[in-house]
Amino acid sequence: MNILILSAGTRNKVVQYFKEAVGNDGKVVATDCSNLAPAVYEADAFYLVPRITAPGYIDRILDICKKEKIDGVFSLIDPELSLLAKEKDKFLEVGTTPVISSYELVENCFDKYKMFHLLQEMNIPTGKCYVKKEDFYKDLENRNVKYPVFVKPVKGSASLNINKVASDSELEVLFNLYNDLMIQEFMDGQEYGADVYIDMLSGKCTSIFIKKKIKMRAGETDKSVSVKIPELFALIQNFVEKCGFCGMIDIDIFEINGTFYISEVNPRFGGGYPHAYACGVNMPKLVINNLKGKENPVTIGEYEEGICMMKYNEIAIMDFNGKELVD
Repeated sequence: MNILILSAGTRNKVVQYFKEAVGNDGKVVATDCSNLAPAVYEADAFYLVPRITAPGYIDRILDICKKEKIDGVFSLIDPELSLLAKEKDKFLEVGTTPVISSYELVENCFDKYKMFHLLQEMNIPTGKCYVKKEDFYKDLENRNVKYPVFVKPVKGSASLNINKVASDSELEVLFNLYNDLMIQEFMDGQEYGADVYIDMLSGKCTSIFIKKKIKMRAGETDKSVSVKIPELFALIQNFVEKCGFCGMIDIDIFEINGTFYISEVNPRFGGGYPHAYACGVNMPKLVINNLKGKENPVTIGEYEEGICMMKYNEIAIMDFNGKELVD
């Protein structure tokens, strides 16, 4: 069983987890556009590739899949997920299965206004969103929403260009500076994260790990504690199965006055997944089972509560004497 991890970057733990899951029965190959990406040196083989926007990028990845006899491929960065989903058939033709949801679902995840409408249609609580200032001002006047609010790109990731604003004047400045912005209700409540796996063969949600977020840093969970909330398990299971998600996804949730609101959905491993793995939620094993044609049993909530994750900085030292540095 050979796995290809695209745009590995700094996600060393994910590479390590897949190496452990594959064992002696295959290999883990990693790619990145920089040879200063520390995670690639954890893999059995590393390929330096062009940026995902470069002409011929997909052909380069397909060549790697053929050369390394790759069984399954996935990416760790948002911009590449739509590309991988869109070109799924090309990968299947060379015998490689992309571990990714459908192109339409991936696009819905990254268009926050589309996801807002999808959640509304499913009667799942979510924060109010506006792409027209006039609609927001009308609801503001009618006291259906209030400041502060978030102003963010309709499509974006990693919490980039998100601004918390508290007045009309601040909002107007941002809308005059940037295009394709939206206004999102400020969710003032306890934040949770869910690492979720949907079986690629049965379509059933087989694993959910919930962490209560204690501290965030640069858009990722820095400190968290494992919890079990049956009501939230049921909400997530219903949502992901009805939508038809596939493989591993990451969901952000807020709890306000006893009601759970889905905020964002990322169709990939979340930055806080190591917490789930440390608690025994082994998604690499679930991926490999599916790639071998085996359905996974439902094990939702099978982990310990009260286990804390505390991220800390680490460094990698490599001898690059005489080598070109690509960043």
